[in-house]
Amino acid sequence: MKFVKKYLKIFIGVAVLILAIVVFFFAMRTSNLENASLRKWRAADLNRRMAAAQILSASDANLDLLVKCVDKIATLPESGDMMVRDAVTLCNMGIIMNENN
Repeated sequence: MKFVKKYLKIFIGVAVLILAIVVFFFAMRTSNLENASLRKWRAADLNRRMAAAQILSASDANLDLLVKCVDKIATLPESGDMMVRDAVTLCNMGIIMNENN
């Protein structure tokens, strides 16, 4: 019986260790939205989108328009692999060019 208890304790210890590693892995995987693809952009809530747009554009001007532009790019076919930072840069440059005309 001691033999079974000993191996049961080892098995439970290993299972808890594996569970802790998996939880840590998934916690670290939820990275910032700035370096993610547009697939994650579509899944993110509006507050995270606004924060990412503000960080990437480095200003508070035209955040609503910038988020709407990236949302529009995210709905295009085969745009899921595009990086959020690239889409925000593209939209930001378009907004700046539109303001200068």
